[in-house]
Amino acid sequence: MLALNETHDVALTSWVDSANDPASDFPIQNLPFGAFRRRDTSEPFRVGVAIGDQIVDLHAARDAGAFAGLAARAVAMSAAPTLNGFMAMGPDAWSALRLALSQGLREGSPLTDRLRGCLVAQSAAEHAVPAHIGDFTDFYASIHHATSVGRLFRPDNPLLPNYKWVPIGYHGRASSIGVSGQAFARPIGQTLPPGAETPVFGPSKRIDYELEVGIFIGTGNDLGTAIPIAEAEAHVFGLCLLNDWSARDVQSWEYQPLGPFLAKSFATTISPWVVTLDALAPYRVAWTRPRDDPAPLPYLDDPRLRESGAIDIELEVLIQTQKMRDAALEPQRLSQSSFRHSYWTIAQLVAHHAVNGCNLQPGDLFGSGTQSGPKPAEAGSLLELTGGGKKPLKLASGETRTFLEDGDAVIFRGGCEKAGYARIGFGEVVGYVLPARRA
Repeated sequence: MLALNETHDVALTSWVDSANDPASDFPIQNLPFGAFRRRDTSEPFRVGVAIGDQIVDLHAARDAGAFAGLAARAVAMSAAPTLNGFMAMGPDAWSALRLALSQGLREGSPLTDRLRGCLVAQSAAEHAVPAHIGDFTDFYASIHHATSVGRLFRPDNPLLPNYKWVPIGYHGRASSIGVSGQAFARPIGQTLPPGAETPVFGPSKRIDYELEVGIFIGTGNDLGTAIPIAEAEAHVFGLCLLNDWSARDVQSWEYQPLGPFLAKSFATTISPWVVTLDALAPYRVAWTRPRDDPAPLPYLDDPRLRESGAIDIELEVLIQTQKMRDAALEPQRLSQSSFRHSYWTIAQLVAHHAVNGCNLQPGDLFGSGTQSGPKPAEAGSLLELTGGGKKPLKLASGETRTFLEDGDAVIFRGGCEKAGYARIGFGEVVGYVLPARRA
């Protein structure tokens, strides 16, 4: 677990004035990493760091000679289209560059003039997926989501016997992961209508979102070696917001016996900025389980997990329909939850993934699974909020929704707050449902 240091000091202010706004997601205590370029240009994408409403162009910072030592080597590795090379350098390099950026962006820094020339306004930028994602694994780490969904199909036995023993996951599709702003056509596939004996083929009628946290792997492990749980978080670069879109009707027909396939592979959308575990250190909380639940097997247990293995990230889901945009109505909140409710921690997911010798690589992405809380209003999907489509939601526009319609935009936001520390955020991730293409 990363320790607190000078970068977390709530009293720090920046010469980038917008970073000092208490409502900003990106104060100097955050400094998340992403990939960007100036909008409407053919410039290559490059790595940057968010500060207030600006981006520090690390390619320009390298050319300006702003840093020395390990931070200089790290910024040189960051002068690239993606974060993979920097991720592979490991925690010492990640922390060194973050500390150097914090010192250089502080009010009164001798590097002010040098770094000021490296800034690009976020309003003038467009983003790319921040790393080349070789592999994507989606987990099922919220027991509240697993129980709620299981109850829809197995009222008397919602949780399968293995859930409290093993982190459940499946290998997803990395090629269809896009960055915020992603618009995708309603997927087409086989479904089995209620009461029918044979399937039909056509556009999905039950498109849903899934509120998840994305976990970017930094350093990997060799094939055939495990990652001990005490070392697992040293392999994690940072977190983002993740929407794992789902075609529920396709899923219910195809998932037995091997699990999700076409119902999940058509689109996954992530937020542009990756918040480092270093920045999230102040928002650690104890990881707990009900007393009657089984203790994790030894390879999934560590005393530090119980002290501070969870992270309190407040999560929010909003919707804006086409009708709402046409009427200039603001997005409407559907639910709120927190990552602290996750049944399995980040370290447990990493340790379990590698325990069989699976080799993780820099830039690999994990999805946490839908992050629902214990209360009905904390559900992270429409499947839960509408009781499987049986209880339509009423929107301020006069519309109702059981599942998503064409033109709908879904917005996730996330952030951390704690007394005595600055509020930090993840920005937001937005995705759009478009009409189906012809089969």
